[in-house]
Amino acid sequence: MGKFKDIDKSFNGRHFDREIIVLCVRWYLRYKLSFRDLAEMMAERGLSLAHTTIMRWVKHFTPEFVKRWNRWATTAGQSWRVDETYVKIRCKWAYLYRAVDRAGKTVDFRLSARRDVAAAKAFFAKATRFQGRAPRTITLDGYAASHRAVREMKTDELLPANTTVRSSKYLNNLIEQDHRHIKSRVNVMLGFKRFQNAAVTISGIELMHRIRKGQFDLAAAHLKDTAAPSIWTAVLSAR
Repeated sequence: MGKFKDIDKSFNGRHFDREIIVLCVRWYLRYKLSFRDLAEMMAERGLSLAHTTIMRWVKHFTPEFVKRWNRWATTAGQSWRVDETYVKIRCKWAYLYRAVDRAGKTVDFRLSARRDVAAAKAFFAKATRFQGRAPRTITLDGYAASHRAVREMKTDELLPANTTVRSSKYLNNLIEQDHRHIKSRVNVMLGFKRFQNAAVTISGIELMHRIRKGQFDLAAAHLKDTAAPSIWTAVLSAR
């Protein structure tokens, strides 16, 4: 199992079948549904559960789902479009750093309480680790802190010296358009109460967005049935 805990043990002691739990978590992260919406939908299927139960499921299971799907993630390109968008947490704005490659594939993301040089460096470091390689080209908007972060990381040899940095509003339209898919789901949640809960939920939303983009090697995972329930069952059951 390595770093992966026994997924079956995670479902032990729950009052509902794992299929119901996975369905509720997946639908909440993917569609513009509230916890109360899902509770009502389950009630129509003869299942009585509180909306707070679904909330706990999302918080508990999303990190493990993300880890298991990431085993089959494909590598994005090395031309990154980087930008930040805003998320409200306890009536204050937090900053969601995101990047896509030139084909629109998600590179990585990071939620930060601040928008500064340190936050930009943390994002670039995380994205480089996740991809397993540094970018050849980084396209930024005009925000000075991001440009300074790249310069300092190149000086400290945390990014290759030959990494090209561009500032182009036109080229960054790609990442700005991609923000919309995440923001449309987040906005209907009317803000988060805790930073950690926001980070967990957004990681699940980003996972769903990557699945829609086809950023996973299902052949390597030996998944022949591409229907959503079958894919999830296979990914979560794989050892």
